[in-house]
Order: sequence, then C-alpha cells, then structure tokens
Amino acid sequence: MEQIQTKDTIKERQRDNVDEPRRFKVILHNDDFTTMEFVVMVLKTVFFKDDTEAEALMLKVHCDGQAVAGVYSYDIAASKQRKATNMAKHEGYPLKLTIQPAE
Repeated sequence: MEQIQTKDTIKERQRDNVDEPRRFKVILHNDDFTTMEFVVMVLKTVFFKDDTEAEALMLKVHCDGQAVAGVYSYDIAASKQRKATNMAKHEGYPLKLTIQPAE
C-alpha cells in the first residue's frame, strides 16, 4: 500500500491490478554425448524429480529431442539452468538447457 499525506490526513491507496509474474520453461535438449544416467541425476538433484519422473523426462529428451524440466519464475529458471550447465561442464558433458517464456 502506498501512503499519501495531505495537510491533515493520510490516505492509503491500494493497488488492485497486481499482475502474476511471468513463468519460464527450462528445456533440456538432446545431444549425442551426455549420458542418460547423468541427465537423470540432473533432473533429480537440480529439478527435484523422483526416479520415475526423471527417467520419463530423460526418455522424452532422448526420443523427442527435448523436454521441459520445469516451469518457474525467471530467476529460479535461470538459476537451475546455470546449476545444471555447470554440473555438466564439470563432468565434461555438453548438456544444453534453454529458457523460454511459458504460454
């Protein structure tokens, strides 16, 4: 709330038109070098997927070329992308993750 002070009174102005923050998809892309096991590990540790969901997403990436790992606010999406990319680089994998606005 914003306060506006006039000569003898204080009026409060309330904003009713607060927009929801935009959401962004973190997308994993297939490559010929990153192992399936590593992709499952990233999905479990960075995106907090359980074993079943992580394996299903890994297979979707493998078969379809890409899959959405999650939908987040921009800051969280960028943080997860950075963390997963750094893990891949550390292990010598070229795993690619991108961020796109969610519909």
